[in-house]
Amino acid sequence: MIEPLYSLAGVFVGILVGLTGVGGGSLMTPILVLAFGFHPATAVGTDLLYASATKTVGTMVHGRHGTVDWRVVRLLGTGSVPAAILTLLLLWAMHYNAKESSAALGALLGVALILTSVSVFFRRQIVARLAPAFAGTTHRRIGGLTVILGIALGVLVSLSSVGAGALGMTALLVLYPKVPVARLVGSDIAHAVPLTLVAGMGHWLLGSVDFALLLSLLAGSIPGIIVGSLIATRVSERVLVPVLAATLAVVGIKLLT
Repeated sequence: MIEPLYSLAGVFVGILVGLTGVGGGSLMTPILVLAFGFHPATAVGTDLLYASATKTVGTMVHGRHGTVDWRVVRLLGTGSVPAAILTLLLLWAMHYNAKESSAALGALLGVALILTSVSVFFRRQIVARLAPAFAGTTHRRIGGLTVILGIALGVLVSLSSVGAGALGMTALLVLYPKVPVARLVGSDIAHAVPLTLVAGMGHWLLGSVDFALLLSLLAGSIPGIIVGSLIATRVSERVLVPVLAATLAVVGIKLLT
């Protein structure tokens, strides 16, 4: 049965993702924990499958417009998917217990959100400072660094569902300063699909996915991301970026306290 309040949250987050490309895992998981009282493990596991379905829609749009660099997607996936699988196997080997992991997951999620907030708010400054250092780097080395980035995202996303959007996108802008931003955004969204699907399936096997909740979220988020994408060009980033960054920071601090 679809719960209207959960679907409304899906609409809200879907619109933000459509407008900014950021906010799926960064906002949905803390909303589920803080606003609706779900256990962090359930929120993370459900959000991962939610993100995979939602970003599949985004990938289809970007793919039709030719704004996906499949080489970058392949390099990221080469690192992230195996890292996600190994992380989930480690959780299983450690006899992962959702109740006992509540505090640790909340703290990890809080730290990830604060890092994401900094990444969103200071993206231009971070890219401007670091991108020149990689300007003369060989394609082979950039490829290796992209795989390493994928490994880091695979671990972080599997544990907290946060990181594939803002953190991954900022790193890609640094590594590929000459590639059009729209193409990197499309690549980042496309890469998130298999990563969140693998991680989400792993959490399902660990028993931390609520499929009734997932259905309610998707009922709102898919129309939301379409609407957000359609109105994206009419809303100023000068308004959206500070609001999103501040929201992520406040939620992250709340989870840590």
